[in-house]
Formats: sequence, structure tokens, C-alpha cells
Amino acid sequence: MAGVTNLPYREFMKPFGVGLTVSEMISDCGICYNNENTLRYLATSKEEGPVALQLFGSKIESSVKAIGIMEERAAYDILDINFGCPVNKVTKTGAGSAWLARPEEMEEYVKAIVSASHKPVTAKIRLGIDDKSINVFPVSKMLESAGVSAISVHCRTKEQGYSGKPDYEAIRGLQSELSIPLFVSGDIFDLNAIKKVEKICKPAGYMVARGGVGNPYLVTQINAYLEEGKELPNPSLEEQVAYARTYMNKMIDYYGEATGVILMRTVLPSFFHDFPHVKSIRIAMMSAYHKEELEQIFEGALDRIA
Repeated sequence: MAGVTNLPYREFMKPFGVGLTVSEMISDCGICYNNENTLRYLATSKEEGPVALQLFGSKIESSVKAIGIMEERAAYDILDINFGCPVNKVTKTGAGSAWLARPEEMEEYVKAIVSASHKPVTAKIRLGIDDKSINVFPVSKMLESAGVSAISVHCRTKEQGYSGKPDYEAIRGLQSELSIPLFVSGDIFDLNAIKKVEKICKPAGYMVARGGVGNPYLVTQINAYLEEGKELPNPSLEEQVAYARTYMNKMIDYYGEATGVILMRTVLPSFFHDFPHVKSIRIAMMSAYHKEELEQIFEGALDRIA
């Protein structure tokens, strides 16, 4: 979710029923080196709370130092440690899901993080490095013993990245073996995914990442299903355009028109994924530089189905 879950996006998503917002991944080294771009990720607001800042690193010393800086400079509720990212530029440093190959070191690292943090610590993990080394159960139990307050499991391996299908069966019974909340992620794109997981494992909740991009109402649908058993209909194009406008205005208010429009180019087309002419809408948005151009695209999309 790098480049997506910035502050205005998180504020935009909150009214749809998000229980906890989570920042983009933040490099501990970037914080320690006082990197200006990295420090921008520490920005939060009362409007989005409660909020977790998501840290990644590979060495105790740099992560502990970064936590000290975060606690001085940022307002947040939870420290989330990423042990799940499969992207090479992260794992080649030993961070992200690369940690799953060395659980003993991981335990030492987590204990140091929990000791250093004055905020509750949560962790994101995957099933394991590959399908021959699934270790989600022992790693989850180790994390609990090391002091984390909740765990999120993306039901793929490191080697899968985001390809193939998540294996929800691999976490069957996991929540019942933990005394801390378990959150499930991986292809949470619609209520069908929720129904599958609920039959296999009754987690404390769900982490909606890519599934919520351009489909914010999914969070509302999930909450209604889990709390009341209701299956709310998908939003209309008119509603999706209204959501897209709200997101657009938040991005422009925060970043300014020039930067805001460029940053949201890859996200805005997702609001039109299930409607006609999405390819032409995407092409038009990718070349937009001004709010007025985006407004014309919105109106054009509505006119096509009028």
C-alpha cells in the first residue's frame, strides 16, 4: 500500500467504518538518518484515529532508535511492525517477510521493540517463506509470547508475493490458540472472502488493503455483514463518483493541486473498476494535471450511462 495509505487517504477511509488506520511502511533507517521524505510518513490526525504507524527494519539498534524519534515527533496509538512485506527492496535488507526465515532472531528483535515502545506493538506476518516452510503457527505464538498485542496474517507466503491465491486453510484454528486478536488479510476484495474465512477461522477482524482501494464502501459492507448479517448492495456509479470526488478534494487540500493530482492518478481509476469504459477513464486520468480535468472525466463517466 506504499503510495496509497497516506494521511488524506486514511482520513477519507475512516467514515466508512475503519476501526484502525495504518500508515505506509516507514523505514527505521530513514527515520534515524532524518530523511525528510521518511519523516513525512509520521504525520497523523485526530480525524483518522486510532492510528498505527507501520515500521520496518532489520536491526534492533536502528529500530529502537527510530522508535525513540517517533515517540518524540509523532502522535499515534499503536506501533505496527511489518514482517510481511515481500518486496525485494525490503526483504534484501533482511526486513519485511525475510524475518520469517529466522524466527529466533525475530523473537529477540520483537522483545526489544516491545520493551522500547511506550505504545502497544502489533505485527504483520505471512504464512512463511514458501509452501515448504509454513511456520505461521509457531511464529504467531512466539510473537504473542514476545509481547505483541495483536497479529495480522496475510495468507500467502513470501515467495508468492501477491500472486496465486491466499491459503486461508493454513490458519484454521489459529485464533483459538492465541489469547491476542488475530486479523486476516489477503484478497479481502468482497464479502465472499469474508464468508470463506469465517467458515475456517473466526478472527477478531480483517485487514482491508488493496480491496479497499477505489472501493471504500467494502468496509461498510464487511461491518454490516459481521455485526448484523446484512449484505448491503454495491454502490452505484453515482455513489462511486461522489466517493472519488471526496478523495480527490482531500488529496488536493493536503498536497496542493499539482502534487495531489499526480499522486492520485493510480488510485482514482480504481473507483470505476466495475463500470463501463474503465480503460479509457484510466488513460484520461493518467494524463491529468488539474482538478478541472478530473471533474470532466467524472462527468463523462456519468454521461455515458445516463
